[in-house]
Amino acid sequence: MSIPDVILFLTLAFASSFLQRVTGFGFGILLMTGLPYLAPSYAEATAISGMLAIVNNVFPAFKYRNLTFGNGGQGRPGGYKLLIITPVCLLFAFLAIKFVGASDSRTLKDILGAMLIALSVYFLFINGRIRIKPTPAAQAGMGVLSGTMGGLFSMQGPPAVIYFLACSDSKEEYIGLTQTYFLISNLAMLLFRALNGMITRDVLIMSAIGIPAVLAGLHFGAKVFGRINADSLKKAIYVFLALAGLAAIIF
Repeated sequence: MSIPDVILFLTLAFASSFLQRVTGFGFGILLMTGLPYLAPSYAEATAISGMLAIVNNVFPAFKYRNLTFGNGGQGRPGGYKLLIITPVCLLFAFLAIKFVGASDSRTLKDILGAMLIALSVYFLFINGRIRIKPTPAAQAGMGVLSGTMGGLFSMQGPPAVIYFLACSDSKEEYIGLTQTYFLISNLAMLLFRALNGMITRDVLIMSAIGIPAVLAGLHFGAKVFGRINADSLKKAIYVFLALAGLAAIIF
């Protein structure tokens, strides 16, 4: 990569990590607005995003582990809320990754662009108006959507967030559940991508370059968690998603 490309990559990695630490999701969504144009191929872009997401997930998942698996929450630990959505996600992520490995990058970028626009429209105009109950059927349905989006675009967050917002008792439990779920799914998808030959030398080099930016985003995101106006931040991001989606389709 050229120096300007490295600077853009580090900026995206920092902003994506910061966003996810503050709001609980958005790492892959924001990073994938630019990464397919910087990585050697679309498949390698999803692999880089997934590897960096693991770094982003592991620290908050560990911090709030008692709310997920221990006795730190009120009532029983929240880990039972992962029992259906997680394996369903992994199954559909495996199938989606095999599709990515056999597909043309141009087609995948067009699909990515359409998905970014759809996400921006949903979160700007529909989110909050639709309520779901955290039933087993809802877990399975969101797992299908999350796994498919994770495998295709390295952005399994939105369907999972809808589910976890509905079933979490506090914002801390929400962060613990989402980051544990993302950590498990990203580790599994790393294995799936490795089996499909997507973990190349370029993927490893770009991931190593991006780790300091991800750690910096985590650090500053943790400092402003609960203080920043997350709604205003998210609205600005959603407008950016729509513009990035249009750019992905046009160029």
